[in-house]
Amino acid sequence: MVKQTIIGIIGEGDASLEERNIAQEVGKEIARNGCTLLCGAMGGVMEASCQGAKSHGGTTIGILPGNSKADCNPYIDYPIVTGMGHGRNIIVASSCDAIIAIGGSFGTLSEIAFALRLKIPIIGIKTWDVSSDIKKAETPHEAVYMAIRLVGTNT
Repeated sequence: MVKQTIIGIIGEGDASLEERNIAQEVGKEIARNGCTLLCGAMGGVMEASCQGAKSHGGTTIGILPGNSKADCNPYIDYPIVTGMGHGRNIIVASSCDAIIAIGGSFGTLSEIAFALRLKIPIIGIKTWDVSSDIKKAETPHEAVYMAIRLVGTNT
């Protein structure tokens, strides 16, 4: 059985319009490339990326901070309830083959830190610049291409 590549999308729940537009395009690119999208299941960057993926037949997984599947955005196929609040960020980071960070606040920063610690490839679009290990991308297409290429070099 071939393992499905899981690309995580992290970013702020209260994202700007620009960040949501970027996220939606990233989600579309993930679906076009046959990968599964994983995120924190809430709004903003997470919802926009899932909407993009679903518009192109993609599969989405959401790692919820709370105790109810009903709290996830409407574009999540597989909601995972944790009841862990921000503690769920370690699950988001560790469940991905690669991560794309779009903008973000402190929750995004914690997920970036976990990914760096776990040596999970991370690509950033207008996000935290805290490590030279974060590869920078200018466009959604470039970010997804880089993620897929980096996953291939880590397997």
